[in-house]
Amino acid sequence: MSARDNILSRIRAANAAQVAGKDTQSSAARLAEHPRGPLPTMAKDPLQQFTDCSIAAASTMDEVGGRQDVPGAVARYLTDNALPMQGVCWPEFADLDWSGAGLEMQARSANGDDKVGVTGSYCALAETGTLVLLSGEEQHATTSLLPETHIAVVSRQRIVACMEDVWDLLRTEVGTLPRQVNFVSGPSRTADIEMTLVYGAHGPFRVHIILTDE
Repeated sequence: MSARDNILSRIRAANAAQVAGKDTQSSAARLAEHPRGPLPTMAKDPLQQFTDCSIAAASTMDEVGGRQDVPGAVARYLTDNALPMQGVCWPEFADLDWSGAGLEMQARSANGDDKVGVTGSYCALAETGTLVLLSGEEQHATTSLLPETHIAVVSRQRIVACMEDVWDLLRTEVGTLPRQVNFVSGPSRTADIEMTLVYGAHGPFRVHIILTDE
């Protein structure tokens, strides 16, 4: 037996001894029920709270009607901020008229050379202005992480009040979680060095959110 195997075997034995002396049925029942702890009063409209918290987290916002209006909104944002008019998007947006809006958008995962990434979102969290993104074959995690500018399309109908609502939704709709569940609250930033706030330290410099009715 290697030293590693020996250590792990002792840990397993210790855990088994501890579990044997406890009510495992009540523990399993509690885990299955997912009881909620105390929550703050959340009387504010989720859409308004999500907007306010997103802006407070240094994201920018825009609103459109349907998904067909997304290319125009993306082009407007990139033009207003003198940003590149080309980038990558999740495959779910491949059918949109990007060229009609003057954009070059490729439906693929991002690499280090891509400056703009357009993604959808699984849902959004009003309490903290947070985007929730699930990874998958058609939801490339790199598209929200590598480009300097991350543009996220969020359905108003998918904005939930609190973190507990996010996990309830995932349990109901997804079941087995994907490899990654990413929570994005504004641009990447750090103040580790001399307490100076620096954007883009571990991800995008900018996060722009486009709200849609779909």
